[in-house]
Amino acid sequence: MATVATASSSSDLPRTAKGLTAELNYVRYEHRLEEQYLPAIRALISKDLSEPYSIYVYRYFLYQWGHLCFMALDPFDSSLIGVIICKLEPHSVHSAPTNRGYIAMLAVAAPCRGRGVATSLVKMAIDAMASRNADEIVLETEETNVSAMRLYERLGFLRSKKLHRYYLNGNSAYRLVLLLKPIDPDGPADLALEEHERGTFTV
Repeated sequence: MATVATASSSSDLPRTAKGLTAELNYVRYEHRLEEQYLPAIRALISKDLSEPYSIYVYRYFLYQWGHLCFMALDPFDSSLIGVIICKLEPHSVHSAPTNRGYIAMLAVAAPCRGRGVATSLVKMAIDAMASRNADEIVLETEETNVSAMRLYERLGFLRSKKLHRYYLNGNSAYRLVLLLKPIDPDGPADLALEEHERGTFTV
């Protein structure tokens, strides 16, 4: 999962980061916005991404689950400040399928970090998945990304498993899970807390 991205120079800074105080616009991604925002989404996420993704990976998520993806936009020029990309689909746990949400990518431009943008995006994604009957939400993040770990744990995510050398760059990760519904103690174990699955970027 991508967590944060950086702006390359002061000329790239959104005006909200240059001393102007204005509320960002948070919008749900729509297919009609692809031409305007997909290049910016890829650029923002790829700057700190642990492994490269092709445009087809982005489209895999955005075409099917655009309603679970949100963007934070500069209110002055509508430039992209942050984005979260998610999916929600059935996941078989032995004989008891669950409706599992997955946070695939989260990025916020460096000048706008520390303002609650990432927290707002994650909360919007959680609410969207919960309203669609998600049982749980999972994600992976690098073990060295302390700020991301703190963000998710503040929102109720729990560390479920350490994934050694999970990323192509050799870094390890933690799988985090947010349980939205109680676990049936008489049912099968929740594999989000036990299994090692590589993720979903095999498009």
